[in-house]
Amino acid sequence: MFRAAKITKNSYSSQNNTLLINKGSYDSIATDMGVINSKGVIGRIDRVGRSHATVTSILSSISKINAQLKNTDHFGTLTWDGKDPNIVQLEDIEKLAKFTANDTIITGGNSTLFPKGIPIGIIKDFQLNTTENLYNINVQLFNDMTNLEHVYIIENLHREEIDNLLAPEN
Repeated sequence: MFRAAKITKNSYSSQNNTLLINKGSYDSIATDMGVINSKGVIGRIDRVGRSHATVTSILSSISKINAQLKNTDHFGTLTWDGKDPNIVQLEDIEKLAKFTANDTIITGGNSTLFPKGIPIGIIKDFQLNTTENLYNINVQLFNDMTNLEHVYIIENLHREEIDNLLAPEN
């Protein structure tokens, strides 16, 4: 299920950027819901008030998003190094993965935050860490994170069931 919201504040130049949206608990918004727009991933709901909520931006050093190469099943973790608001990093892609510059990166669907297949960006460049045999990939975002207005909040209607099934037994 998706809910529309408007961004009322957006930061993009610090290490841990946050957005403020005009929807909150009165609108059934809750923490750890994914936030997207028509171009792709924006972040996740962090704190919720009655009429507003904060979003931890994809441009945050604490943001970790499951992402994958669109044309393969290889996935890793999307992070941000705090440097360029147009570039994020995809880490831990196996050396065996086949890809080229300009290939598309999407959400991997290995979490309850985002379903599989939401666009993120394209591969700008990459480097193999020969010590670990893993690629570190720079991803050019589809979104201009400095110019955002409307977003959609994703509610995973099966989240509680999935979390309960995956919780360790005591």
